[in-house]
Amino acid sequence: MALEECLFKKRVLKEENLYKAAAAFFGLPFINLKGYAIPPNLLQIIPEQIAIAHQTVPYDYDKETERLKIATLNPEDIQTLEFIEKKTGLAIDLALTDPIGLQDVLKQYRQSLEIELAQYQEPKQAKEEELAQQASVVRIVEALLEHAILQGASDIHIEPHEKDIIVRFRVDGILREAMTLPRNTAPAISARIKILSGLKLDEHRLPQDGRFKVQIPQYHYSVRVSVFPMFDGEKIVMRLLQEDIKVLNLGELGFQPQQQEIIMRAIKKPQGLILVTGPTGSGKTTTLYTGLSLLNRPSVNISTIEDPIEYRIPGVNQSQVNPKIGFTFAIGLRSLLRQDPNIIMVGEIRDSETADIAINAALTGHIVLATLHTNDALTAIPRLTDLGAPSFLIAQTLSLITAQRLVRRICDNCKETYVLGREMAKELEAQFNMPEILDTLVSQGKIKDGRVALEKIRFSKGRGCSLCGGEGYKGRVGVHEVMTISPELSKLIYSKSPLSEMRAVAKKQGFVTLVEDAFIKAIEGLTTIAEILRATKE
Repeated sequence: MALEECLFKKRVLKEENLYKAAAAFFGLPFINLKGYAIPPNLLQIIPEQIAIAHQTVPYDYDKETERLKIATLNPEDIQTLEFIEKKTGLAIDLALTDPIGLQDVLKQYRQSLEIELAQYQEPKQAKEEELAQQASVVRIVEALLEHAILQGASDIHIEPHEKDIIVRFRVDGILREAMTLPRNTAPAISARIKILSGLKLDEHRLPQDGRFKVQIPQYHYSVRVSVFPMFDGEKIVMRLLQEDIKVLNLGELGFQPQQQEIIMRAIKKPQGLILVTGPTGSGKTTTLYTGLSLLNRPSVNISTIEDPIEYRIPGVNQSQVNPKIGFTFAIGLRSLLRQDPNIIMVGEIRDSETADIAINAALTGHIVLATLHTNDALTAIPRLTDLGAPSFLIAQTLSLITAQRLVRRICDNCKETYVLGREMAKELEAQFNMPEILDTLVSQGKIKDGRVALEKIRFSKGRGCSLCGGEGYKGRVGVHEVMTISPELSKLIYSKSPLSEMRAVAKKQGFVTLVEDAFIKAIEGLTTIAEILRATKE
């Protein structure tokens, strides 16, 4: 916990007093912006994305001296202040504020947008293309994208209802209502997004898929668009994919050191099938890209077949399927094998033909990385069997299986520790095999004694603060299970042994399950018990 947070919690110091003292230190006035109403035209002097990213807002303008008064949390951010001066052409009077007051002003950006929306008038007998080109509609769509990107959303849901439109953002895996739009804006918003995505404006009965690019300061995004006809209009979902994102390493993805060693041994083999499993939205593709980045070097030919290409990786030959013209995973994969690849990535094994080609590619000297929709690592084996793959080929080619989920990460700024208490301990004992989990925590060095009472173990949670919007969480981290296919496991796969036998052998070899890895991360203070229950029981 940060020192100032500790002082606030213990009521030794008020937040406002700390920032007043800081203002005196910097020789600046202090301005309390809580409840401070700022005209919309003044807010627009500093774009919302700049205000949020740099915690700097305008709060007044002196007409006589033509000086702009701005408040900030970081008076040492000289670069941003110079940018504002250059952009506005105005001299600046700087003041320091506190986080609570700043958040009050940032909320007014959204309120000003909602006022603009409420005043929107749909032109009579206007064509859809004309609706989409209106300045107010362009602004509405731009604002939706900016809000979502700056809040770290992965998806935007625009949902038409009888009397209004509900906009929801998915942030850290959770859908939250972002704003409500007037019902009469639906045709114009839909038309605008269709134009950006290259979709048919006059098609309202069938689903459509498209994509476009968007840029805001410091960020480049590819936006995947899905338009689906509903009873009250067209529902639109936009997936936001950051194009210039940095590929994370295995540790940053949440893999434990022991799991990282297993993965590194598997990808150093000259051939074999490596599977990443999990439900939609569990970060499988990100893990695959990390694997590719570890394998990427000038001496090898890496080719991918994806749907869609989510991130560009320099040095990797990436292709995207297009079922409309018959370019499927199976056809693309078969053609890739004639491109002399060393390493192949298959975005998803969906059918028997793709499974067959992928397994045979691994058999004939290629490293093949692919995703598969299963709940855990072990069930990837019967899934391949269901797709028609012979057990002897699975046993011969399968090198590694990982499974994963994403859980919300506790906000570091407001993290605090606590003990469960007997009531919560009983609930966990009813839901999980706690003796086995405690044994794993001991073997992984996270607790000293597996016989310790569960209610005495210290866990962490976020209290909620201005940095995490009161949620107690900021960002996400993966929980994983990593299963190497040892000779013993290969024999069991070959003989079509029950999964229970395979699991018992894997556990003897040190296999850590998803739930156990989640508890390890809870002990480490990365996530909460509530997130474990949500991610593993939903």
